[in-house]
Amino acid sequence: MTPTPPTAPPSRIGLGLAAVGRPGYITLGRDADLPARRTPEALRERAFALMDAAYERGVRYFDAARSYGRSEEYLADWLRARPGASDAAVGSKWGYTYTAGWSTDADVHEVKDHGVDSYRRQLAETRALLGGRLGLYQIHSVTPESPALGDTALHEELARLAAEGVAVGLSTSGPRQAETVRAALEVTVGGRPLFASVQSTYNVLETSAGGALAEAHADGRTVIVKEAMANGRLAGPHRAPDTERVARIARDAGTTSDALAIAAVAAQPWVDVVLSGAVTVDQLAANTDAAATAVDPDLLDRLAGAAEPAEAYWARRSRLPWH
Repeated sequence: MTPTPPTAPPSRIGLGLAAVGRPGYITLGRDADLPARRTPEALRERAFALMDAAYERGVRYFDAARSYGRSEEYLADWLRARPGASDAAVGSKWGYTYTAGWSTDADVHEVKDHGVDSYRRQLAETRALLGGRLGLYQIHSVTPESPALGDTALHEELARLAAEGVAVGLSTSGPRQAETVRAALEVTVGGRPLFASVQSTYNVLETSAGGALAEAHADGRTVIVKEAMANGRLAGPHRAPDTERVARIARDAGTTSDALAIAAVAAQPWVDVVLSGAVTVDQLAANTDAAATAVDPDLLDRLAGAAEPAEAYWARRSRLPWH
């Protein structure tokens, strides 16, 4: 893996706020990387430090969600406190309601609802915080079974939001992401495609959506990749033991598994933005550096052998504990 000058636009890396907007999340190592007392004030301070560092390093896309605890609140406060960051692009998501009450051991952390009433309620909540800074609003974690793919009443409301200047997108999850992406590409309102972007899980362990995401990019949709480090399974000292193959390939290349994970995703020609889920400034710096690093094609070929069957990958993900 040979370092090269950055050739991607400043927004090639985006900052995702899932892991710093609430006290509990499934990313490995988060229990060691965040303050032991994760009060709203402590996480707000950490979120501000990350957003400041991200902006200074050229990051221009910031990703929140209604279910990420106070992520929208922190982002809104940061934007107000940083009037110079007027070029920051803001995305959020609706479709899950945060229910953990700022607890790490709640029985249920979030509840999914892709209905029109949920959309109306959550859009009002998002706008109350982010106002006119909201640039992208996504349906959160759509699967093939989601009613959001076929609900024409919802589509009409989303189309009205798009007509107001807010791009409409969706994020995907689960072993059938490719099917979801292709179904979303077919959704139209008044003969026009509804979804301007798609945000999907893609990493060296879970590559099943790659073909569909390439199709989305070729069709003019913005492609945002989340979970490039597999919720921490590929991340530095917290790396999961079952990812040793990737770690060995990284060592052979003179780098680390987390740097290789980010660089391998950024190397895909159909990726527009790679989200960093960093929770420390050092992690963020490493992620942005990795995204500007070229990856030898032979190395990508070796990494292809590390991919897991989608069903196995998502089964492992479902067993990750909330830290």
